[in-house]
Amino acid sequence: MTIDVWMQHPTVRFSQHDMFDSLRRWTGQQALTDPLPIEFTLAAMDHADVGFGLLSAWHAPREGALISNDEVAEWVSAHPDRFAGLAAVDLAKPMHAVRELRRAISELGFKGLRVVPWLWEAAPTDRRYYPLYATCVELGVPFCTQVGHTGPLRPSETGRPIPYIDQVALDFPELTIVAGHIGYPWTEEMIAVARKHENVYIDTSAYTSRRIPNELVSYLKTRSGSRKVLFGTNYPMITPTAALDGLDELGLDEITCEQYLHSNAARVFSLD
Repeated sequence: MTIDVWMQHPTVRFSQHDMFDSLRRWTGQQALTDPLPIEFTLAAMDHADVGFGLLSAWHAPREGALISNDEVAEWVSAHPDRFAGLAAVDLAKPMHAVRELRRAISELGFKGLRVVPWLWEAAPTDRRYYPLYATCVELGVPFCTQVGHTGPLRPSETGRPIPYIDQVALDFPELTIVAGHIGYPWTEEMIAVARKHENVYIDTSAYTSRRIPNELVSYLKTRSGSRKVLFGTNYPMITPTAALDGLDELGLDEITCEQYLHSNAARVFSLD
């Protein structure tokens, strides 16, 4: 069963945000004008035989919840065999953020926290993250984030794996970190950080199979890399069908492919 570790079921307010103008230009997608039923996302998953997805909530600095934790919880509750949730919090209010993270994990059953640094223009070493890292360790859930340049019209500096992810992993060696979007153009940096730190992982969201950089494909084929790379789409930007097209051209053996599509995510997010 293929697991997608980074996807969103878009709300109207998420879809219409002007920070995604560049993505709409690239993909030709239109912003929503009416709510999208969750069955639409399930159909996209079924078309590509993706059995399970981690749905992300989104919280923006000024607008607040673009996709709220409670909305995600409703979709998960309706289809618990297909979805699990990743929490979003208000980074500007550290104690409120910690309490909301605890609620999302303990009461809503979410599987981790996702904070997108470019959204906050705050690198992962910003002091406001550190109470959340400690809480993730205490609760035994991963911290998920974005690395690499930004497609949305925001600065890219916060996505550098070195020094940011490297430093966080040094400060919190017990913290599981899942770095999404590969890290391009700093892919080699991201691979180096994943090699260095036992609890740092990479997910391939926002990239189709044919666009995964050669250096990451080579890493995926190693004994270390086969345990450290997870499949993701960043749906709805990229559909599961588009993301998986060309997978058979990467030259992955059967065991590595199964780890990449399923076992690594199941282990990291405690899904089995």
